[in-house]
Amino acid sequence: MKSAPLSRLRLALFPLLAASAVPALAAETGDAAGTRFKSWPPRIVFADGTELAATGNYAYDLDRFHGDGYGTAATALEDDEDFRRKEFGVSLKRKGVYDFAASYDFHSDTWMDVALRVETKALFGRDAGKLRLGQFKLPVGFEGYTSTRAGSFLENSLPTQAFYESRRVGAEWAFERPAYLWNLGYFFGNDLQGNNPGTTLAGRVAWTPRKQAGHVLHLGLSASEEHPHGEVNGRGQRILPSVRWRARPEAALTDVRLVDSGTISRVDRIRRGGVEALWIEGPWSLQGEYLRQQTTRDAGLPGYSADGWYVAGSWLLTGESRTYSAGNVSNPLPAHAHGAWELLLRYSRIDLDNDGIRGGREANWTLGVNAYLNRYFRLQANLTQVDATRAGRKADPRLMQLRAQFYF
Repeated sequence: MKSAPLSRLRLALFPLLAASAVPALAAETGDAAGTRFKSWPPRIVFADGTELAATGNYAYDLDRFHGDGYGTAATALEDDEDFRRKEFGVSLKRKGVYDFAASYDFHSDTWMDVALRVETKALFGRDAGKLRLGQFKLPVGFEGYTSTRAGSFLENSLPTQAFYESRRVGAEWAFERPAYLWNLGYFFGNDLQGNNPGTTLAGRVAWTPRKQAGHVLHLGLSASEEHPHGEVNGRGQRILPSVRWRARPEAALTDVRLVDSGTISRVDRIRRGGVEALWIEGPWSLQGEYLRQQTTRDAGLPGYSADGWYVAGSWLLTGESRTYSAGNVSNPLPAHAHGAWELLLRYSRIDLDNDGIRGGREANWTLGVNAYLNRYFRLQANLTQVDATRAGRKADPRLMQLRAQFYF
């Protein structure tokens, strides 16, 4: 989609700004049976504590590029504006017993999490963790594991885009104690779009010596082994497993990838690993991780490995803290009438030049500003300087991105 006048962005923001005022109009009613109805966020709380609620995450982006890719038509970077997400879903939960969530992104026509999670204490009388079954994100990669509504920057870093496995159908056991947590999952089928056939065993462990509100230290390791399966196309031909490692320049409204390994065929096994860290001290936070993949091919063909990392810092000028729970982060809760304001800086890097493949190298600096106007609405701005090289060519475009996001 080509660039449109800025007035279109203002028209898109208007309903979102209007929606942000809905919480002020929220009201609660009840009936004689003890069932309560709340208009915002829209939910019903039954007499036994079971809660049925609607969920949503809508984001509209504007991207402006200064400079170009590698000077070819295939790498031309065009200004754009469009919805980034139109996620809507439902949740059903009973505290201490279970929770179920199902959501769909109507913009990308993609199923998001569709999963049931059960508390073992409700099943066995003692807390042995939580069991989850369905489609959900794999626990390998801190940033990739974060909810789409809670990303501090508009887009994930270069290594997360390239290496994170995203969602699969499977089962997971999560166990948490004050000083540590772990996740162990086995994913045994396609995703709900019918893509990515194969199996994956994934695990994550983290040491959390500090886990109080506003005071967090999280140090973790994660790893997985994926065995992709072949497919049969509509003509009855078998398609052997393949993989392609690439990343957009931290902008989702372009299909251009300045680093790209190309398609690697006859894949037998993919191993991923990660090292992650998070520190939160009042309004300050620091987060980073290192990710690596190793692709093994069959028939004695040469393998391929690549890696990347990022580090990001955050300062909430208005004094709030980033929220941490169960090994993940979420948006800060504004403590002032004018909202919570955040400054951010991230450096990310990826290297796809290895094992005879010239996939390229890229390093990006991103400066960000977030305005959390209330619990349901935020504005974001990112400025990114790209530095990419591939096969002797160099690209150094600059990118400005704006987003209005409404979530509940």
